[in-house]
Amino acid sequence: MTAMAWTDLGRQPYQAVWDLQRTLVEAHKAGRGTDRLLLVEHAPVITLGRRADAAHVLADASALAERGVAVYRVERGGDVTFHGPGQLVAYPVLDLHRFRKDVRWYSRALCEVVIGTLASFGIPAYSRKGIETGVWVDAAVPPSPPGKIAAIGVRIERWIAYHGLALNVDPDLSCFDWIVPCGLADVRTVAMAGILDRPVTVADVRPALVGAFGAVFNVRMVRA
Repeated sequence: MTAMAWTDLGRQPYQAVWDLQRTLVEAHKAGRGTDRLLLVEHAPVITLGRRADAAHVLADASALAERGVAVYRVERGGDVTFHGPGQLVAYPVLDLHRFRKDVRWYSRALCEVVIGTLASFGIPAYSRKGIETGVWVDAAVPPSPPGKIAAIGVRIERWIAYHGLALNVDPDLSCFDWIVPCGLADVRTVAMAGILDRPVTVADVRPALVGAFGAVFNVRMVRA
């Protein structure tokens, strides 16, 4: 089984990790890159994918600036999302020549990583197709709608993949009121701590996500 490195970056501003991803991508393009999984918590930030509607950022720019919330338009797919403390963000930088050159397969594989992670905590979850790409959980009390617990947004250049997924462990869910999450109106955003009705930390979830990633991509994960 092929080994693959993973790195815990701790809590980092978005720009620094975005720059790191692009550095790793360029190394891959130059033929000297290695696959790596980057795990991080971000300081509060809103990102817009390459086809995102700016109107889906509902909060006033000056109000966001006062709170220290940065806003970036980036090259990943998808619409608008929020990252912040209490959310585990995973950025695999992968050469898909070594796996499978199939964008839909890759997006589904990332969803399966999240589903496997949640299963280890006893949370049943599932993915949806089309514009609702991501991972969802059903409401504990019907007829409440399903809740979205993880977002997926990737970029693939010359079959080098980057960006990735964001899993809500225990973030401040009120921050999602600043946006139309993933461009889907009336979406209920949920987190692991709320579903389990107990405290959960990113540190608790990180090993489960690393293990699920290794299982889905059939690699041996090595911390670096």
